[in-house]
Amino acid sequence: MMLPTHVLVGMTLATPVAVAVPDLAGPAVGGAVLGSVVPDLDVVGRHRRTLHFPTGYALAAAIAVGVALVVPTGPTAGLAAGLVAGAVHCRMDSYGGSPELRPWKRTVDRAVYDHVRGRWRPARRWVRYDGSPGDLLAALVAAVLPAVVFEGPPRLLVAAAVAVAVVYTALRRRLPALVDVVTGDEV
Repeated sequence: MMLPTHVLVGMTLATPVAVAVPDLAGPAVGGAVLGSVVPDLDVVGRHRRTLHFPTGYALAAAIAVGVALVVPTGPTAGLAAGLVAGAVHCRMDSYGGSPELRPWKRTVDRAVYDHVRGRWRPARRWVRYDGSPGDLLAALVAAVLPAVVFEGPPRLLVAAAVAVAVVYTALRRRLPALVDVVTGDEV
């Protein structure tokens, strides 16, 4: 799925913490946004393999949430929210299409590499590809709760993520042609 969808889902996941313990809202939202973004930094390496850890993030998140419940501080809440968001990011990517340039062609059937099992998880394609209309719908649904609950910079981030999602969705199927022009061949 596209990065704005991951960010908005991460913010949605942090919302209950922000409502229940307002003093931890900033760290929880910040951690969730960071955790939503970090896995996709591997786009410059082996995308959906280098920084995507579907099992590792989930195990680390369970421990971090336990620690945050016992010791509720800004750092523990931020770390827990970040790891939960990272785990959900990896799970969401397995529900989408493959990480290829033209995922609508379905030439690759892998979604996320599972380091524990030593194999790729298959692309389920419940959301056909990143930037698809279904991905935009997921982003818009995920934007509702944080847009209603948060004010100030977090609400502006929601608006910015929605704007990026709309533009990316509008341009997604045209981007491979741009890559072809830049690289001089079809990728």
